Amino acid sequence: MSKADKTILKMRDNPRDWTIDSLEIIAKRLGIQVRKSGGSHVVFMHEDSDLVVTVPSRRPIKPVYIQQFLALLDDLGA
Repeated sequence: MSKADKTILKMRDNPRDWTIDSLEIIAKRLGIQVRKSGGSHVVFMHEDSDLVVTVPSRRPIKPVYIQQFLALLDDLGA
């Protein structure tokens, strides 16, 4: 089990107190595109999924955004 897989399991167990850096690391390892337009949000998307997840980059990230990110991962089969 890779470090990214362990982090995803921890996110599923406790969707609170995650940083945008953690999401970006997982996204890059799984081939998810990360778009930062210089604003206060980060957008995660993948060509094989219709889901687009927009997450505010302030800390801590609310659990609803972590759940949306996990839904994107589930849609990709990760």
